[in-house]
Amino acid sequence: MARLSMRDVAALAQVSIGTVSNVLNNPDRVLPSTRERVEKAIAQLGWVPNQQAQQLRAGRGRTIGLAVMDVTNPFFADLLRSAQDVLFDNGFHATIGDADNNPQRQETILRTFLEQRVRGVILGPIGAQPDEVGELTKARIATVLVDRVAESVQCCTVGVDDHAGGRLAVDHLVETGHRRIAFAGGPISLKQVQDRLDGSKQAALEGDAELLVIAVPELDIAAGRQAADELVLMAPETRPTGVFCANDLVAIGLLQGLMAQGLSVPDDVAIVGYDNIDFAAAAAVPLSSIAQPRTDLGRTAANLLMAELADAEAGVAHAHQSVRFTPNLVVRESSAPRR
Repeated sequence: MARLSMRDVAALAQVSIGTVSNVLNNPDRVLPSTRERVEKAIAQLGWVPNQQAQQLRAGRGRTIGLAVMDVTNPFFADLLRSAQDVLFDNGFHATIGDADNNPQRQETILRTFLEQRVRGVILGPIGAQPDEVGELTKARIATVLVDRVAESVQCCTVGVDDHAGGRLAVDHLVETGHRRIAFAGGPISLKQVQDRLDGSKQAALEGDAELLVIAVPELDIAAGRQAADELVLMAPETRPTGVFCANDLVAIGLLQGLMAQGLSVPDDVAIVGYDNIDFAAAAAVPLSSIAQPRTDLGRTAANLLMAELADAEAGVAHAHQSVRFTPNLVVRESSAPRR
């Protein structure tokens, strides 16, 4: 049996295909008597419109593309969940892309969003703002950068003052008596990591403390264990007594590595992480951490995107915003004053 189409409805109702389309998408443009005739034809045939195709033809798709550098990181998982809640409440659904810390994979995801003609994009970018953001905006696909604070003429941005977060962490270590401090994180090419390191350096300088940089390839637990191996090989009299990790996953790996090799946290080495994910409080030694408002980041990014789409619908010029949140320090046992 041949599949029914809009053409069949038009033939039965004795109207044009354009009139059927208007009944479905712009019913106010159709005379009530004609609209009733078309609706009866739809009911008689039992035809079910392809909603996705309708929306694409009308430029009103309900899909939003979400892409972040690593969905396995609990920070990004919470951010995505909060953004999805806002999208769902506004009648949209999300398709999620995981860049897996790979710029080429991120490029492929964004180009796929372009091909799919998603209505908008929320992107937690790797490195600098990718060229594809310009292509998205040229295609009139509303775009918001999240976990990134930047003045952009192309799109809205939402992020955290990571420089201030780095200062908070090292200020805390200095205040609890540490003068040999390490920063463990990487890759340094990530803007978030660089900003946290810069804040650390400033705090160490002002606190008359040494700062050793332990560069690691990723922001994961394995990288933290790698940093622990480096620390254990150092002579006790030169080993840093406090470590600020660029995120909580590195901090958890560092904690595991140090304890496995017989060092005590915080008595031998104090640790401060970043993000304040749920696992931080549940670690073998509860971790001090710089807290980012990750759910606020996701909600704010989604609300900015909804506002831009509403302005586009109303034909109003959208004023891009750059929203910056301030992090705060959560102190737990891992950085308690040394006994």
